[in-house]
Amino acid sequence: MTLKSLIRLCRPKQWVKNLFVFLPLFFSGNLLNMPKLLGAAVAFAAFSLVSSAIYCLNDLRDAEADRLHPTKRFRPVASGEVGPKACVVLMALLCAASFGLLTALPRHQAGATAGVILIYLVMNIAYCMKLKSIALVDVVVISLGFVLRVVAGGVATGIFISHWIIIMTFLLALFLALSKRRDDIVIYNNTGVKARRNITRYNLEFMSQATTLVATVMLISYIMYTVSPEVVERFQSGLIYLTSLFVLIGLLRYMQLTVVDSSTGSPTRTLLRDRFIQLCLCGWILTFVAIIYL
Repeated sequence: MTLKSLIRLCRPKQWVKNLFVFLPLFFSGNLLNMPKLLGAAVAFAAFSLVSSAIYCLNDLRDAEADRLHPTKRFRPVASGEVGPKACVVLMALLCAASFGLLTALPRHQAGATAGVILIYLVMNIAYCMKLKSIALVDVVVISLGFVLRVVAGGVATGIFISHWIIIMTFLLALFLALSKRRDDIVIYNNTGVKARRNITRYNLEFMSQATTLVATVMLISYIMYTVSPEVVERFQSGLIYLTSLFVLIGLLRYMQLTVVDSSTGSPTRTLLRDRFIQLCLCGWILTFVAIIYL
């Protein structure tokens, strides 16, 4: 066992998912407010540590199945680089450090943020133990995890969270989770290896229809958000709808990678490697920055 294998077990690349805690700060126009930015940073760090603890539990529970997977067999626990006892100890330390970090926040905000992270922790323990084996429930739990990240960012900074951000976060996470499941089905069809126990309750036809449905609902919801009177009034701009272009193109690109290339088994890896999606994301962010902050 080495330090490198322990770091790999924590999956720090997956921490990019926890950037969702900054969304309330960004959309409220408080990104340059240092006290609130520090509060969001604390929430980000705490969520990153507790999510790494969940990855430890997940890898420990799935070690046997991971050994049959073409890529997951190289994970530290599945490959034998990290033993079960070390994995449990690391998981406990990560949880303790996560809640310990929250003491840096004001008392009320620390308590509320701790409550959100505790809900996330309990939900994901249930996911690792049982819920991940129930088709549809598994992707819903993943999506709720992203919603909790946004809620944590809101309570840690004392920023109101609109229903729009909750809806869009849930739909986006659900779309990504369904796309990831489709990749598992492709592996199962090609190799006969079950990446997860509920894989037989999904098939390519269902996943294609499900991802298309969620993508359509998400795009329509986003356009409704950009033209809603409350949003136009809040941002003092009628140009928010322009950002829909980047959302549409980004969705199409991701669906292309999913259906044509079957390469969305890891949404994080896709985000970090695909230049087209990165350009869409940058265009979306810069357009919002121009509208909100300039």
